Amino acid sequence: MRRFTSLEARIDAAAHVVLDRLPAHGLYGAAVEFVVFGLKQGWACLFGGAMLVLIIGTRLLWPDASIISRYDFLFLAALGIQLAMLGLKLETLSEARVILIFHVVGTAMEIFKTGAGSWVYPEESFFRIAGVPLFSGFLYAAVGSYLARVSRIFDMRYTNYPPFWTTVALAVAIYVNFFAHHFVVDFRIVLFAATALLFLRTTVHYRVFRFRHRMPLLVGFLLVSLFIWFAENIGTWSRAWLYPGQEDGWTPVSIHKLGAWYLLMIISFVLVTLVHRPRSLDDEKDEIAMDREPVAETPSKVEAVGLSSRET
Repeated sequence: MRRFTSLEARIDAAAHVVLDRLPAHGLYGAAVEFVVFGLKQGWACLFGGAMLVLIIGTRLLWPDASIISRYDFLFLAALGIQLAMLGLKLETLSEARVILIFHVVGTAMEIFKTGAGSWVYPEESFFRIAGVPLFSGFLYAAVGSYLARVSRIFDMRYTNYPPFWTTVALAVAIYVNFFAHHFVVDFRIVLFAATALLFLRTTVHYRVFRFRHRMPLLVGFLLVSLFIWFAENIGTWSRAWLYPGQEDGWTPVSIHKLGAWYLLMIISFVLVTLVHRPRSLDDEKDEIAMDREPVAETPSKVEAVGLSSRET
């Protein structure tokens, strides 16, 4: 997996011209790592951040007399952003495939959940399926885009990663439970326990600038879920969608939704690993060893002629 697109490689080279001159250790060195971490996280959130800006902007500035609906504009704008990111080499084709998968999986869940009354889209639109505006699928795609990009940009490696088939089975079980709990017992607690059992010993190792850092993968899931919950509060405030009880006036999204997003994070992460398979930290050591292994030099034409003349 290439760490950077061609454009990102040029940006990285330009950044190194400045960053390589800065201190590597001590307080200043830590500050450099922190700033670079924030900048790279923002870059990984490029698609999701653009969607959030559009949602807020249309909430504040959308004209009532517009010839298209707000939801349709969000759908067309999201599609345009996606095409622009591909055209400008801000995203890889594999990441675009991840976004497409998320759009399909997310839209299917949206159709079921809105039919069950879990949330509603209060505005009209032309681009919709069964009452679900198509821009909503891009909200799930934004999560997939972030996870795919952050894995690549931070060159994430893992130790004690569980067998791949077990993570796929867990993701399928979580996805089924999102539908099935409307009809049978909610197995959410069991799924939380299974998640802890599989990933408790898993550590993610990520490269910021000069150094690799590490974090328990479960903590990473929780932090990302928390930021998604914050974004969801912005989304409901902007009336992009509404939960029951928010129709007459905005109220913060229940903190209990954090659990649902935590489980959705597992699905999202596993879907990304279908495209970018998890790499172990030992793989990096092997790659470094291969890079350092001396390679026999091919003799030049002059040397080859001299060698052949000596042999004769």
